[in-house]
Amino acid sequence: MIPVVVLGVLQWCIRVPLAQGEATRQHLVSEGALDLSLKVQRVGDHLLLPVIVQRAGAERCEFEYASPKTELPRHELVGGIAIMQDNDPIGARQILAARPSVHTVVVASGEVSGEYRTREFEILAGDITTRTEVIEYGHRFVVDLTRAYFSSRLSTERQRVLAQVSSEEKILDMFAGVGPFAITLAKKAHSVIAADKNPAAIELMIENLAKNRAKNVLPLLADARHLPEFYAQDFDRIVMNLPLSGTEFLQEGFALCKPGGMIHFYALVSSEGEHVAHIERLGGRVIAERVVRSYSPAQWHVVYDIETT
Repeated sequence: MIPVVVLGVLQWCIRVPLAQGEATRQHLVSEGALDLSLKVQRVGDHLLLPVIVQRAGAERCEFEYASPKTELPRHELVGGIAIMQDNDPIGARQILAARPSVHTVVVASGEVSGEYRTREFEILAGDITTRTEVIEYGHRFVVDLTRAYFSSRLSTERQRVLAQVSSEEKILDMFAGVGPFAITLAKKAHSVIAADKNPAAIELMIENLAKNRAKNVLPLLADARHLPEFYAQDFDRIVMNLPLSGTEFLQEGFALCKPGGMIHFYALVSSEGEHVAHIERLGGRVIAERVVRSYSPAQWHVVYDIETT
């Protein structure tokens, strides 16, 4: 083990690999367990995260007191990449300096668009790459922001759906991307078919399947429009995470789901119950409608849990 340099004050800490540092730090903050008065240390390929009280796996290390905190520009973390809301190179360098686990800072140079729901990014600081690894509830997902859509904000939602899955279920992810839903649900399901029409997404998904040893997931390069031709009413549970245009595929979703099955349909809405009438016309019953996150001041990303009849 690499020795810890004596810095001043003795405290309990958690030693984690660098790649897991930011996710673990955020988890400790949410628990109220991180000692914010002390600086996080980087020691070789690990971070030392000071915690307020002793816990499993903790060790005693010495830390410096943290300097008065400078508020960082607004940004979202996806693995080791920070996505800024504004084109601010000075702020980008501040983020890079303040977050040891961040290797690249970018800003979007366009909206999510095109056939494959991708967007372009400008690199403001750090490594010249849009590829990173996201650690989520024990899974590791390789992501490339410019090649395939990925949202780390759905991590809790993936766990919510996983809690409903039984071991006999055959599941279809109609818009699987790099595989986060498919790989998460495969932990409990009998089998998962993970479809996407973006070849780059399928390429990254195959890498993620190997990384997570998910042997009961079949990656499928396919347009969701054509899936009912091969899998009519074949699935117990379907995930439809295409919020910008998923309503265009609801009919296909119903054609693919067994009677009494469940569809998790994600959409952008401006008002509560916006898609309920359409779902009922197709023969579905809305079990629940819940907000996943705010998308804009006038729109919300919601999920409808739909029972088919």
